[in-house]
Amino acid sequence: VILLGVLAFFLALRAFLTRFFTRRYQKTGKAWAERGAELTKRTTLLFLLMVAVFASSLSLRLPAEVAKVIRALIVTLFLGQLGIWGSRLTSLWVSRLSSKRRAEGDAAAATTLASVGLLIRIAIWAIVILLVLQNLGVNVTALAAGVGIAGIAIAFAAQSILADLFSFLAIVVDKPFLVGDFIVAGDVEGIVERIGIKTTRIRSLTGEEVVVSNSELLRGWIHDYAKMRERRVVFRFAVDYQTPHEKLAKIPELVREVIESTPNVRFDRAHFKEYGEFGLIFEVVYFVLSPSYREYMDAQQAINLAIHKRFSEEDIKFALPVRRVMLERG
Repeated sequence: VILLGVLAFFLALRAFLTRFFTRRYQKTGKAWAERGAELTKRTTLLFLLMVAVFASSLSLRLPAEVAKVIRALIVTLFLGQLGIWGSRLTSLWVSRLSSKRRAEGDAAAATTLASVGLLIRIAIWAIVILLVLQNLGVNVTALAAGVGIAGIAIAFAAQSILADLFSFLAIVVDKPFLVGDFIVAGDVEGIVERIGIKTTRIRSLTGEEVVVSNSELLRGWIHDYAKMRERRVVFRFAVDYQTPHEKLAKIPELVREVIESTPNVRFDRAHFKEYGEFGLIFEVVYFVLSPSYREYMDAQQAINLAIHKRFSEEDIKFALPVRRVMLERG
């Protein structure tokens, strides 16, 4: 009867606190109310049952062995409950900070926070497990020594997994790329969708998801186009060898006028570079003031059309590849 009464009290208290914190959070949006609601929701029935058993046993005279077992179970469940609470609080902390950083446009911090949260949760449960083992009478020092020896053997057997794990930490700390970046790594190109402990997932231009191990990804060169502030463009064209000298001299200035009249670009230079096999080669360099590939192609198209129009007006002809085949009669 005492046990049922105590258990009913704790269940009612949990329900009351859950409703209280939930309503406060809905009204105020305060972080403490959200944490309180989550902690009460995550309080397990098994933990409350053992607390009720312990509270009921205080009014009874139990054999020493039984009391010892009850205390050990209570401590074990309490440590497990602390692990659940700590893990959930860490998740809430990471979620709130990540949302705030993403709203500020800081994708790097959001990626780092997610990784840090995972490491904190792993550390919490590692500590809980050690404390539980110690509470159950296991020699943790001897166990740690044994685990150390076994760990060496496991490390040799799982070198690729460990390499990917350390590569993941390198990505988190050094930030060579972030979630949402467009990267080219080897023969893989696409947008980074997820950075995991073992693999990174990339959405390719053709739509499929490419899964690459972290160690393999960091082994070669990575081109991160998201960090490009502006795009340098070099293109060439050839005009006919019959073009008069006066018109050749006008071409660099003509191209400069075309590029400077194109929005979102900056002209750098235009030169008569060399005598080609089929025509006179001009080289042009300009900058697109955006990393967007679409904007680059729009600008290049506008420049090409404008140059074609100006050349038609000036009667300047583009060079066409011509091959002469000489046939000899045997």
